[in-house]
Amino acid sequence: MSEFGPSPTSRSRLYEINLDQATISRKNPNVEHEREVAIYDILESNEFKLVGRDDGPYRLQLAIADDRLALTIGNDTAENLDNHLLSLQPFKKIVKDYFLICDSYYEAIRSAPPSKIQAIDISRRSIHDEGSRLLVERLDGKIVVDFDTARRLFTLICALHWKG
Repeated sequence: MSEFGPSPTSRSRLYEINLDQATISRKNPNVEHEREVAIYDILESNEFKLVGRDDGPYRLQLAIADDRLALTIGNDTAENLDNHLLSLQPFKKIVKDYFLICDSYYEAIRSAPPSKIQAIDISRRSIHDEGSRLLVERLDGKIVVDFDTARRLFTLICALHWKG
């Protein structure tokens, strides 16, 4: 692994991410943009490894089903190597706070002075980091991800939650 993450030939990485199309809302262009950037950034550089396995690189399908995050992991030879369901209950307050601060941020960038935008952005990043740390905790013992990958996956969890 280099200082920029796993090499493109690493087995401990994601090479494809798909979001459940039935879950995604396309009503908010800001959320849609965040989702697209998160997927692009993950695919550019990530660390993702199934605990106890060495059959990556992996493809990941994310969906929300019955108030749980469904992670379906496959690779080039198997569509469904592993499945994990994570309760979204521990994420609810963080996601709600994140949506509120993002709304404030998007509003502020239209007309607020740079100092206010910066203050809101610091709060937004702090909440985002909190959600990312929680995701790493919830994946512990199942999937190993680096913090940048966890941050981007948290963005995708939020995008799946967004109902407009």
